[in-house]
Amino acid sequence: MLDTTVMNIALPQISQSFSTSLDNLSWAINIYTILFASLTIPLTRIAEKWGMNKSILFGFLLLGSGSCLSGMANALPMLLIGRAIQSIGAALVFPLSMTLGIEQVKQDSRTGMIALLGVTQGLAAALGPIIGGVITQLFSWRWIFLINVPIIILILFTGRFVLNLHEATGQNKHFDIAGSITSIIFLVSLTLVLTQGRIWGWTSVASVGTMIVALLVFVVFIIIEKRTMQPMIPLELFTNRQFNGAAIVIVLSNLFLVAITVILPTYYTTVAHFDALHAALMLLPITIFIFIMSPIAGFSLKKIGAKQLITLGFLLMALGYLGFGYNGLENQLYAYLDGALIGAGYGLITGPITILAASDFTGELLSASQSVAGVMRQVGTVLAVSIFVTSLYSNIDNAQKQSNQYMEQSIGALPVPNQIKSVLIDKSRQALKDNNQTQQIPKKHTGDKKIDVRINMTLIKIKKEAEANMMKAFKNLYKSALPFLILSAFCTLLFWKNQKISE
Repeated sequence: MLDTTVMNIALPQISQSFSTSLDNLSWAINIYTILFASLTIPLTRIAEKWGMNKSILFGFLLLGSGSCLSGMANALPMLLIGRAIQSIGAALVFPLSMTLGIEQVKQDSRTGMIALLGVTQGLAAALGPIIGGVITQLFSWRWIFLINVPIIILILFTGRFVLNLHEATGQNKHFDIAGSITSIIFLVSLTLVLTQGRIWGWTSVASVGTMIVALLVFVVFIIIEKRTMQPMIPLELFTNRQFNGAAIVIVLSNLFLVAITVILPTYYTTVAHFDALHAALMLLPITIFIFIMSPIAGFSLKKIGAKQLITLGFLLMALGYLGFGYNGLENQLYAYLDGALIGAGYGLITGPITILAASDFTGELLSASQSVAGVMRQVGTVLAVSIFVTSLYSNIDNAQKQSNQYMEQSIGALPVPNQIKSVLIDKSRQALKDNNQTQQIPKKHTGDKKIDVRINMTLIKIKKEAEANMMKAFKNLYKSALPFLILSAFCTLLFWKNQKISE
């Protein structure tokens, strides 16, 4: 889960190392997300057939090998191969670790185990950019991958002795090949269009065609799953109202969390011009409050209904968004407070929702529920990147247009020859395009001290206007999301069947 977001803050350094564009490098993130989401369900079914204990160790072996390859990569193709191997390992490890953990305790006392596992998932989403920033600043981007290797070696060594590798397997079980193929095609198509739609153009032939393929294959998948005796995803899961509600909330809560943990580092590094470590530490309150609130919320389910906890969680996240939409980006103290509200809100949601997603399922239904929950988390992450990054690019484009307009009017009003105006406009336009707010303004332009002072005052005003417009682009992003957070809280309060979990 960490490896889903750990790369984001290190992208500029990796881009410089490989001399490649950020758009090309984004595939190192996308390929991980796409394969993780699309392979989780079929690989879980294969693991049930081959043996879950052997499969999880094999998954860790793949995760470690991919991490090693990614850390030693000297070019983009090698990094992409490493990330692909990592994601296949992750698709095995994530649902199997959940299932194995839950099965360690009896069904009537597994609330604590699920709450504990839920904390790790919530923390991962927030810790990724922080760990990525700290490691990138203090060591090198390569260590965001290589740090996995000794941990995984320890896991493999320990697992060899504590896991039963001669467990009973489902060798005689039918494997739903048609369901597996259609589920992979559907999820690859869906995540591909969501990650690439901005670059392709949302109304382009590629985007529309990929979305049509996803919809058609999804219909075929449902037909196959209804008719097969041993489906890839037991549709029985979706007759459980509690599980359906949990799946929707998983998507929404991860969407709103990732929109903060992925977008804010971009603001801090490109607009506020913080270094990677400083930018990462600005997210620390989110992590701390997820860590505090997740177990509290999980254990509170036996006294307080899920409906109240989840509704309060969405409302706290909405307050955090409200803060970032108005003053959280201007003042670091407010940013910490707003981050704490978002972390507390997400913590209140992720504790109960992990428990509710497991419901009262056992055996294959439990494994399937965790696979689907894992996919839902990835879908929430992909949706966050798709919606918020697209909106951010649009907002930044508008901000640059406004800044250019202000710049041209301001320089046009200066009492200098047109030739000097043209030079000033060209240089200012390039600085705005590159968002180079740290560029030093030259002291001399014409040789006339009075006029040069006036030019410099005008350029300083242009710089401040550009900074304000860029900040507004990020603020508007969070303001526009507020109604959807409030709607999520309202829907949870109205439509969720209240459920208290007994010990």
